[in-house]
Amino acid sequence: MFQGSLPAMVTPLTDKGAVDWSALEQLVDWLIEQGSNGLVPVGTTGESPTLTHDEHREVVEAVVRHAAGRVPVIAGAGSNNTQEAIELARHACEVGADGLLIVTPYYNKPTQAGLIAHFTAVHDATDRPIIIYNIPGRSVVDMTPETMGELAKLPRIAGVKDATGRLERVSCQRITCGPDFIQLSGEDATAHGFNAQGGVGCISVTANVAPALCAQMQAACRAGDYAEALRLQDLLMPLHIAIFLEPGLVGAKYALSRLGRCGETVRLPLVPLTDATRARIDAAMAHAGLV
Repeated sequence: MFQGSLPAMVTPLTDKGAVDWSALEQLVDWLIEQGSNGLVPVGTTGESPTLTHDEHREVVEAVVRHAAGRVPVIAGAGSNNTQEAIELARHACEVGADGLLIVTPYYNKPTQAGLIAHFTAVHDATDRPIIIYNIPGRSVVDMTPETMGELAKLPRIAGVKDATGRLERVSCQRITCGPDFIQLSGEDATAHGFNAQGGVGCISVTANVAPALCAQMQAACRAGDYAEALRLQDLLMPLHIAIFLEPGLVGAKYALSRLGRCGETVRLPLVPLTDATRARIDAAMAHAGLV
């Protein structure tokens, strides 16, 4: 259902900080035209922490509406408040999202039993496939493969966006969740190796900037041509690194501004890139043949 290159979309903003709806629609078109296999609006890269709830809902609705069924849309709908996650997830279902990306609750540090209760509650309140987003570096809680295996028994817990950076997790989760459980990388730099372990794609920040190359790399993996995939990953690796020298969405927006796709504006507490990081991204884009 969900595989390949799925950009974790930025949310374009005007110079004054409002959502730039025209740029958002144009970005949807470009990402699809470049071969992306799906779209993931309003994750962390979409500035979900600083969008209002109304903006969050409106961005999901706009992306679903403009994608118009050309590719699946997995809507970011997570929260560390279970009831809030349910409300965001229900709205995404109502406006036609194909799936839901639900992050492990951040800051309040639930136990593994709490994670099961949280995801079960969202599952039972909605009717779309759920992708667990496991990112312990941000949420400060790590869902174990055993806990994921328990959740995978639920009919609509479909897969995971794994941002642990630990490639052995793919194999461990194949054991606990089964080989049909959808495993998507959430870490661009290890996406090639993730697929070799049994993953089927990546929810990618870099795919905002280099959607064709990311889609081609994923297609080569699916075809079993890991030599070609490695050639493409070598082109992309400096960009993977440079984008994340500072918060990834800031790097992605700067790179997109170089391509004329959207402005650089981000919301506080994030700030524009340093000149040194800009230079690294410029060099990485040239290495990848993007500029």
